[in-house]
Amino acid sequence: MITIGRLRDAGGKTCKTFWRLLPVLIGVLLIASLIVQLIPELVRLGLLGHGPLLEMLGADLLGSLSTGQPVVSYLLGGELRQAGIDLYAITAFIVAWVTVGIIPMPAEAVMLGWRFTLVRNLIAFIMAIVVAWITVATLNG
Repeated sequence: MITIGRLRDAGGKTCKTFWRLLPVLIGVLLIASLIVQLIPELVRLGLLGHGPLLEMLGADLLGSLSTGQPVVSYLLGGELRQAGIDLYAITAFIVAWVTVGIIPMPAEAVMLGWRFTLVRNLIAFIMAIVVAWITVATLNG
């Protein structure tokens, strides 16, 4: 049964969670605004605009080198889409950003072992491209 006390507790927990997440969201929005400004330069340098497969590979590499949270990836994906980035590249970037972890790899290896860590990251890297391809094919299908 819903009571005023339980509703107040739930509202308080929600506000605390949002308050803790707010700095991360602001940081990602700032980073996204910087990335959006770099996109025309990346196209000019020839790093983007070579077709879906090469863009997915590049985005997969970029996503693997950085680490992100799933909640924030939706905001970043929307900003990248508005900047004109191909959906293949955005999807590969987001999947790699959330699942592949080059930066936290040493900490993961301490807990789970190097072999497991390397195999997991390699599989996640490959699956980012597979998931991107299937996702875009499904959306366009």
